[in-house]
Amino acid sequence: MKKLTNQQKKFVTEYIKTLNSELSVQRAGYKSKDLKAVAEELLAKDIIIQEINKQIKKQMTSLSVNKGYVIQKLLRIAEFSLEEEDILDKDGNYTGKKKLRDTSGGLKALESLCKYLGFNAEMSDEQYKPAKIITISNLDDEKI
Repeated sequence: MKKLTNQQKKFVTEYIKTLNSELSVQRAGYKSKDLKAVAEELLAKDIIIQEINKQIKKQMTSLSVNKGYVIQKLLRIAEFSLEEEDILDKDGNYTGKKKLRDTSGGLKALESLCKYLGFNAEMSDEQYKPAKIITISNLDDEKI
């Protein structure tokens, strides 16, 4: 089996840290004007993908973190950050308006959750199943 070069190992390490392929190519020391092309070429190699998966599994095992825990924490962060809170004036009086606690943090947690769960922006519409909405008006006696 073919072995990774030192530069490829550095790419894998950086990619696991950043999840940014172009930045990882740059930090690994590749000299190219087209970082995206180099990144695509590296990520198309089975040996690179296998090493990334091996390193991620190794990290998860060494940390003893299970997927359920990570998902639960990301959901809690997103929910807390996207809750509404009252807006107070400079004297601490309620203004009657509300705002989200931390939209940036909430969206970052949701983005991380989507990546963790394998959601992909390039998914086609056929891969999504439309939700069937059941309301009182469209229920019949057989469904109750």
